[in-house]
Amino acid sequence: METERLSLSGLLLVKPRVYRDPRGMFVETYQAERYRGAGIDCSFVQDNYSRSSEGTLRGLHYQSSPGQAKLVCVSEGSIFDVVVDIRPESPTFGRWDAVVLDGEKHWQLFVPVGFAHGFCVLSATAAVMYKVSSPYNAATECAIAYDDPTLGVKWPTADPVLSDRDRTAESFSEYAKRAMILRRSSGSVRAP
Repeated sequence: METERLSLSGLLLVKPRVYRDPRGMFVETYQAERYRGAGIDCSFVQDNYSRSSEGTLRGLHYQSSPGQAKLVCVSEGSIFDVVVDIRPESPTFGRWDAVVLDGEKHWQLFVPVGFAHGFCVLSATAAVMYKVSSPYNAATECAIAYDDPTLGVKWPTADPVLSDRDRTAESFSEYAKRAMILRRSSGSVRAP
């Protein structure tokens, strides 16, 4: 496999080798030792799967504590996958990056703790799978507005299909204010 560092510190695009023959294809989607050697050194404890229709936008989501690293891939269809740096101490705080993931190339995006994550479905449907480093916890589930003008994410749809949660997510400036206050008061660098 190959890995490519993206513009925000810690993000990795993983390009596994896909074996194709007349029967179809085979790809190894995860092997702990090999991924550790590539810089993905975390213990994944839960696998998630979502299936969504074209134009669906999920995000921008994060778990506040203890946070969640993610390894995201697509088994069918394609998505525009977005990450936003929400680490108050980071020189790229508030910046975003995006990649297209699809079921043909089987590239994966490694998202470390300290990023909000979301995606928009580009194909008729998309099946998205991702490993996470801590179990889902509804009490620490958070979201930042996907269309926040401060972030300026260039989503590939003007009229996304959204959940109520994503439709009413807090602005990035609200998040940033809370993160900076917590950081100053506790000396902590963990995202709230």
